[in-house]
Amino acid sequence: MNSMKTIAALLIFVSAPLAPASLPAQDKKEVNLAAAPPKIALFEHKQPYAGKSEERRKLEETISAACDRLETPRYWIDLESLSGEPEALVFSPFESYEDMEQSNFDWAQFLAGHADLQKMAEETKGLVGGERKIIAVRRDDLGYLTDTIDLSEARFLHVLEVRLFPGRENDFADAFKILAEANAKVQGETPWVVYEVDAGLPAPTFLVLSPMAELKQRDDLLALAGSLSDAQGESGETVKKIARESYASTENTVYVINPGMSHVSKAFAATDLGFWMHRNSEAKPEARPEPKPDAKPKPKPAN
Repeated sequence: MNSMKTIAALLIFVSAPLAPASLPAQDKKEVNLAAAPPKIALFEHKQPYAGKSEERRKLEETISAACDRLETPRYWIDLESLSGEPEALVFSPFESYEDMEQSNFDWAQFLAGHADLQKMAEETKGLVGGERKIIAVRRDDLGYLTDTIDLSEARFLHVLEVRLFPGRENDFADAFKILAEANAKVQGETPWVVYEVDAGLPAPTFLVLSPMAELKQRDDLLALAGSLSDAQGESGETVKKIARESYASTENTVYVINPGMSHVSKAFAATDLGFWMHRNSEAKPEARPEPKPDAKPKPKPAN
């Protein structure tokens, strides 16, 4: 493994600001708690069949618009990959496994009462060639400025997947604590949140998510990664050593958020309703035609 590339990947989280790290208390922007990173996250990776992306998009947008109007109690964010193989990533937030179970039950009940949406949901499955689901638990001890993250303000999401050799979880934790300390020293302003995979991938695997308001935030990484790595001295060497010895593989993917294929709560979208809720009013599931009145009026009773 190229350790400098790995370090550069890790240092993506010190690029340009999304949320201020050290503003005076009176200048700090209030964070939308409904858009905070969830405790449990379901990641669904989907690879649409070639030539089926547009058909899938139209179906998903119709389902999403209907769910917005009906206030469906199940939420998700759709992301489309800008790097790597073409794929969609559906991110669903939960506060616990119990919450996930209840959401699955409510969703099944909802679809049972809306046959048109259930049919469209089944049709979307037929447009996807490959699919895998990953459940991960938030690690509050490994994030950086996690309490400043407002997912409703994100337009892009950088995901770093780190697969470790067995028994190397503590090394990974040490590396990210060092990175957090380094970011604090240079007043790094881009937060990240770490999730430990609980199901769906070989253990141990971690996902590091960094939301971005603008894609140009990645530009600073090119200039900053090398200089910050050198400035870290012994700590930087420790991070590189951990990467060489503990990481079985790493994968970086950048996604763009697609609000038209997402369904979020009104509380989540409150900070930017124009972005999350600008639905096409014509995108509605087909409704059953109302019965037409009789062509001939019924005769009036005689007086």
